[in-house]
Amino acid sequence: MKTLTIYFYLFLFISSFSVDVSAQEKLDDYLKIGAENNPGLKAKFAEYNAALEKVPQVGTLPDPTISFGYFISPVETRVGPQQAKFGIMQMFPWFGTLNAKEDVVIQRAKAKYELFEETKSKLFFDIKSAYFNIYVVQKGITITRENISILNTFQQLALIKIEIGKSSAVDEMRVEMEINELKNQLAYLLDTKWVLEVKFNKLLNQPVESSIVIPDVLWDKNLELSKENLLDSITSQNHILKQLEYKLASFQKQEIVAKKMGSPKLSVGVDYVIVGNSSNPNLGSENGKDAILFPKIGISIPLYRKKYKAMVNEVSFNIEATQFKKTDKQNQLVILFEKGYKDYQDGERRIVLFNKQLKLAEKSLSILLTSYSNNGENFEEVLRMERKVLKYALELDKARTDKNAAVAFVNYLLGK
Repeated sequence: MKTLTIYFYLFLFISSFSVDVSAQEKLDDYLKIGAENNPGLKAKFAEYNAALEKVPQVGTLPDPTISFGYFISPVETRVGPQQAKFGIMQMFPWFGTLNAKEDVVIQRAKAKYELFEETKSKLFFDIKSAYFNIYVVQKGITITRENISILNTFQQLALIKIEIGKSSAVDEMRVEMEINELKNQLAYLLDTKWVLEVKFNKLLNQPVESSIVIPDVLWDKNLELSKENLLDSITSQNHILKQLEYKLASFQKQEIVAKKMGSPKLSVGVDYVIVGNSSNPNLGSENGKDAILFPKIGISIPLYRKKYKAMVNEVSFNIEATQFKKTDKQNQLVILFEKGYKDYQDGERRIVLFNKQLKLAEKSLSILLTSYSNNGENFEEVLRMERKVLKYALELDKARTDKNAAVAFVNYLLGK
């Protein structure tokens, strides 16, 4: 009986509540590693940098045009025959067009950055979820192993009762069946834990064998704001909504560009003509004088207005579509938040419930053990209550995990 008591109180100690602050700090370290190493996140940041490189591309004047011409049949002038001609011309878009194009790509780059932030928030949520799942599986492994030890002690106690004629051999066989089931459950939990550890380490882009620090008891994380304030913060801080806002701004700038594309374009240039020597001896120093400059100015006339009107209409439809997408996303976020908040409240209720249930089950098991040790009665009730202790201990840890996962999900919606 002394050995049984030691095992039983060891089980109670493992199931008791203790906050491991260092493990919470370790999770923050894992988030930092994921932010630095995750290849998917790096890809989004590279796409953002690529979008920034488009700014100088669209904000620069088009390359000047340089031309050269050779007169196969020289054109005679007063000072001699024209032999060749060089020219350079620069095209100038309508006033404000280049700045408007820059504004478009700047807004698109901002949208890319918000997509990067969204990917980072999703990565943090995935890391936290995997971490919490590993915790609850690890707790299941620990509690299952301790229950196997307790059942082994039950088995020894049943054999003693059988020897002194106070119990039936069926009691020992019942314990054996319980142990077999727990061993099978333990094997499943160990396999599950390995899969979760692989997922967790791959999110951090580190070797699958890397050790993971898991707390003995998961901390109790609460939401910091009221439900109304959380919902308001989501609609103003969510990265997908911000991305859509920047896309909307880019289309609005694109509309300005489309209108300016229908304006005339100016061109300025100059020609330089090389002149050969003339056969006229009276020209003196004027003979063969080249460097004849011909400044010239041109203007493109946008006669075909249909295509420019279509460009403006296209942007208008894109603006309308983006506005609808933003409204639709806001509606989806409200639905997701309500579900996450429901899970948060459910986790809180279950923590309170299973704390009470576990304490009652532990007291009941202690009473039944004392009764069985004294007279060998109610062994089936002992096993049934032992299963309830196991169930409530696992459900309590599952409730803690679900509550923390709900907090992590709401923070993801907040863009954290």
